Amino acid sequence: MHLAAHFPGVNNTTVWSDPRSGSQIDFSSFAHLARTAERGRFDFFFLAEGLRLREHNGRIHDLDVVGRPESLTVLSALAAVTDRLGLAATVNATFNEPFELARRFATLDHLSAGRAAWNVVTSSDAFTGENFRRGGYLDRADRYTRAAEFVAAARELWDSWTPDGAPRPFAHRGQHFGIEGEFTVPRSPQGHPVVIQAGDSPQGREFAASTADVVFTRHGTLEAGRAFCTDVKARLATYGRKADELKVMPGVTVVLGDTDAEAQERAAEIRRLQISPQNALLALEQVWGRDLSSYDPDGPLPEIEPDPGSTLVQGRVAHADPLAVAARWRALSKEKGLSIRQTVIETSGRQSFVGSPRTVAARMTQFVAADAADGFILVPHLTPGGLDDFVDRVVPLLQERGTFRGDYTGSTLRSHLGLAEPVWKG
Repeated sequence: MHLAAHFPGVNNTTVWSDPRSGSQIDFSSFAHLARTAERGRFDFFFLAEGLRLREHNGRIHDLDVVGRPESLTVLSALAAVTDRLGLAATVNATFNEPFELARRFATLDHLSAGRAAWNVVTSSDAFTGENFRRGGYLDRADRYTRAAEFVAAARELWDSWTPDGAPRPFAHRGQHFGIEGEFTVPRSPQGHPVVIQAGDSPQGREFAASTADVVFTRHGTLEAGRAFCTDVKARLATYGRKADELKVMPGVTVVLGDTDAEAQERAAEIRRLQISPQNALLALEQVWGRDLSSYDPDGPLPEIEPDPGSTLVQGRVAHADPLAVAARWRALSKEKGLSIRQTVIETSGRQSFVGSPRTVAARMTQFVAADAADGFILVPHLTPGGLDDFVDRVVPLLQERGTFRGDYTGSTLRSHLGLAEPVWKG
């Protein structure tokens, strides 16, 4: 089993009202969570990215006011206070250039002695693009073709130094990039930093099969996880790859209690704290695309239909088909007699492992044994101490079962993930 830690960041997973909830930007918070993950022998520590403050009905999204520091800078600092933990940064392939980004990741791989990873994301969002010189120039259909060429160009740059330390000129000519020259950073300890991908569309799955080492997926139930793993790994053969060359790791939360019943009670309370009355209406507006501030969160869902062309919410992931989402929510609300807030709580919860430590360890082991995942990226609901209980109470049980490492056996992230070093292509 592979395990990773996601820094919660500015999202609705975090229980902000909990007195134990700390800073989202102080280095001490990043260091605490990373050191906890390393103490638990996790594979890597994972940071998200935010390139523009999100807006809701013309106002800055409340959670964004805490700030979103740049990931590679944070991870470079963490390289100095950790020894074995992988360091994964989410960096956009739409609003960056191969030479600059390849340098930054090669540098992190050197600074960390081979622990760097790049979570490749894309954007066709003109709202985000306004922060950049080229704006929202990229058509949605082109975002994965640019990303695939971006990664290919970066790998050419990483391969432009020979393994024995000799630089060689590079030249790349493609649809999106025409670059040539000499790369400034020698070949790094991993050869190529690990590449992570998180898209779920057919294009995203194909990109993962052709390019990625790890997939960060939202498919956290056993059935959905098995279907996703079967689909994406069946695509690997087309690219001459084997099933164990791609690790599927869904994002999950864990809620522990001394008993299963206690854990279920805690999980229900956490969901109520995550989805406040205000947050329930904001989530509803994200689907409906309308100002619903006059509605009672404890009342029924709106009878009006969503506005699919709305720009009420900017910078957040849009629902692909808001009319279909609204129909599902209405059906659920009617079936169970749920209010607006109860419906949002019911529909927005990330798949969680809830129970006693022994129950959670058994359930996680079951997922991996059933080929529903190769491991998990844990998203705690508290910063920075949200992983402490898991590392103290669940990891020893996984180690006891023989489903998780007792100690690191290698020094690089590729060794943790069981990935071979890439063959040098000079």
